[in-house]
Amino acid sequence: MANDHRNGNAESRSNEDRPRRRGGGCGRGGGCGCALPSLVLVVGIILAIFGTNLGIGVSVRVPFTESNLSVAGSVGSKELAIDTLPNYVEQKVADNNNILNQSITLTMWPAEGVSLIVLGKQEGAPVVDVHLDAERR
Repeated sequence: MANDHRNGNAESRSNEDRPRRRGGGCGRGGGCGCALPSLVLVVGIILAIFGTNLGIGVSVRVPFTESNLSVAGSVGSKELAIDTLPNYVEQKVADNNNILNQSITLTMWPAEGVSLIVLGKQEGAPVVDVHLDAERR
């Protein structure tokens, strides 16, 4: 039993009155990386078998600064995972010299998935950029 002292009431609430929260899903604390394992498992392994990799990225300059906000990802063959990311974020995977850097890498058999969010100075990054890259060994 819990007491509600906000309005001066000693109203009691039982656990049955509370809404139930269930875990899981990207919007409930799982973060953006919750889809990465299934993406690497299905798409990544298929692309890796064919020696192919897909990379995508978006970058926007933060107004009145030299920093960019970049979101990028890559899936497919291990050898090409970093190469298909935009050039200005290739060296930022697992880097700690930014305001914000969330890097996630996942390797499964011949496949690898990389996703990252970077806020900070990125040498060579344009004011606005949309990057799409497909490479084959």
